[in-house]
Amino acid sequence: MQCQECGKRPATLHFTKIVNGEKTEFHICEACAREKGELIPGTAGGFSIHNLLSGLIDFSPAASGQASGVKPAENLRCEKCGLTYSQFSKLGRFGCSSCYKYFNDRLDPLLRRVHGNTTHAGKVPRRVGGHIHMKRKLDDLRRELQYRVLHEQFEEAAALRDQIRELEKNISAE
Repeated sequence: MQCQECGKRPATLHFTKIVNGEKTEFHICEACAREKGELIPGTAGGFSIHNLLSGLIDFSPAASGQASGVKPAENLRCEKCGLTYSQFSKLGRFGCSSCYKYFNDRLDPLLRRVHGNTTHAGKVPRRVGGHIHMKRKLDDLRRELQYRVLHEQFEEAAALRDQIRELEKNISAE
């Protein structure tokens, strides 16, 4: 898609403005966005996805040194590629696969904030995911059991306990 302003460069910024209930969409290049003043407030020199990611990274309590037992950011460095945590927060990407290990303490809060969880719970194909589906159902039943016990709904909890035992037998039989 070409820039709607100049028609010369590719549109890299896509804005939707709603003013007095009227929706207007803009597809413009970064140069035209600067000229029009269509920049996101607080970003120096313009918007980029790396600025967005580094804002998320620097916002975490761990990054500001508030988390207990976490090294200050200036001391973190990947021993394999030499990337520092401050470089990672500016770039928004790692230098190598070992960076995950060295920056692990700071990644959990970031992933939890961005994705809502630190484990992937995506879709599983029905034909090949029978075992995985049973394990997920077992986890759901255990959470439900804890809820029922906490709220003193013991009859429902007993039924859930029986379902859990039956499902565990099925899983161990496979």
